[in-house]
Amino acid sequence: METLLIRKDSEIGRSSRMPRPKKKNTPAAFELPPPFDEAVARHERELMRFLLRTTRDHDDALDLFQETWLRAYRAWPKLQSASGLRPWLYRIATNLCLNRARDRMRRARVIGDEELDLARVPGNSDGAPDSALHLKTVISRLPHNQREALVMRKFGGLEYAEIATALGCSSDSARAGVYQALKKLKAAAEL
Repeated sequence: METLLIRKDSEIGRSSRMPRPKKKNTPAAFELPPPFDEAVARHERELMRFLLRTTRDHDDALDLFQETWLRAYRAWPKLQSASGLRPWLYRIATNLCLNRARDRMRRARVIGDEELDLARVPGNSDGAPDSALHLKTVISRLPHNQREALVMRKFGGLEYAEIATALGCSSDSARAGVYQALKKLKAAAEL
């Protein structure tokens, strides 16, 4: 059954009946995830950059990149909508990075402390630290959640809600983590 809309013509002064288009009864939140190959094409570069910045090792990043997409492919049928795709992928990648770091710590305890020694920041001829290496070192020394939130926000371009989903915290906690990380970076730059 169509709903009719009555309209008056201004020139003629009579009313005419025009059919009103029907509204579809589809919920706005019901959006199917895109095909897997489209998701890979859309998110692969930013996910690889995130993994490179997080692991600081090209080979580890490549391994984790492949593992992230493998796990995403296996769990793809369980994904409910496209709106949560990006934070979901970052959550998988973050969990894999945490697992890799935890495994390295276990191995380092068995092998020895040589692998855990942090390299000193090399200075240039006038004694001032090289700024890019200094920045990497300061970022690597941030607490885990602050470092991850900073990398996701500033290098990955994620919104605070997406960071919160990826880190399993509230949006306010994600915002506070980025703020605290930036505050510590600024303090380190002034030294």
